[in-house]
Amino acid sequence: MRYLVTGGAGFIGTNLIKRLLEEGHSVVSIDNYSTGKKENHQEGCTYWEYDLSSGTNPILGRDEYDVIFHLAALPRIQPSFDDPISTFNSNVLSTLTILERVRRNKTPVVYAGSSSIHGDVYSNPYTHTKWQGEQLCKMYNQIYNLPIAICRFYNVYGPYELTDGSYCTLIGIFKNQYHNKQPLTITGDGEQRRDFTHVDDIVDGLMRVGNRLSLFKGGHIAGEEFEFGRGKNYSVNEIADAFGDYPREYIPKRDGEMRETLCTDRKSKKELDWKPEKDILDYVKGIV
Repeated sequence: MRYLVTGGAGFIGTNLIKRLLEEGHSVVSIDNYSTGKKENHQEGCTYWEYDLSSGTNPILGRDEYDVIFHLAALPRIQPSFDDPISTFNSNVLSTLTILERVRRNKTPVVYAGSSSIHGDVYSNPYTHTKWQGEQLCKMYNQIYNLPIAICRFYNVYGPYELTDGSYCTLIGIFKNQYHNKQPLTITGDGEQRRDFTHVDDIVDGLMRVGNRLSLFKGGHIAGEEFEFGRGKNYSVNEIADAFGDYPREYIPKRDGEMRETLCTDRKSKKELDWKPEKDILDYVKGIV
C-alpha cells in the first residue's frame, strides 16, 4: 500500500514511517521542517520539503495514496502564545489543504488530534487550532462524505522526541536536563497529572485506524473520534521521583495548561482492540 505522512520528519511521524516501512509499504513524507529533522529520515521513504499552509498542493497531486496520516502541526501550548499566526497556519490551514485534496478523490485521512481539547479550547492558541482542525474534519466528513477519523493523543513520549527548543515535551526536557546534569525544572507545585502514552502505542493505534479506513473506505468509523491514552496518569513530581535522588527546581505555573489529563474513553480498545503496552516509569528507568 502507498501512504502519505505529513509531518513525517517529526517525532510521531518518524516512528510511524518506520513501522510502515517495516511492513513493506510505500511511504511519502511532507514536512516543512519547522520542528522535524532531516536526521530523522528513514531509508526507503521519499521526503518532500513543503509548507502545506501555503494553500497550494502540487506535491499532493503527484500521486494517489491509500491513506493519508495528517500529523503535521506546530505542537505545544506555550510557544503558541507567542506566535498564534504560525500556529493557525500550521494547524488549520495545512489541514484545510489536505482536506481539499481529499475532497476530489476521497482518500482516507487519519487526523492527529490532541487530548488538550478536553480542556478549555479558548485557553491557548494551540488547543484552539487543534479543535478547529477537528471541526474541519467533521464538516468535510458530513458534507462531502469523506472517510476521515480523528485520533487524539495523550502526552506522547519515546524515541525521536525533541529534547531541546520550545517544542519539546516534558519527558524530552527532563531527559535533556538529566543528561546535562541540570536540575529538573517543574512548573507550579508539580502535582499536575498527565496520562503519558508511548509513541509505539500511538503508532499502533494509528495503524489500526488507517487499516480500517482503507479496508472499508471509511466504513462505520468514518467521522469517528478515537482517544489514545494509557488510562493511567502520574503527577510531574512522580515522574521526577523516577529519576532518583536528583535535583529539581520549581518554576512559576504556566498559563493555558490543564491540571490533569486522563484517558477514560474505552472506545479505541473496544472497537479497534487497541491495547497500550508501555509505561512511562519503565521508560524513565531506561534513561537513568
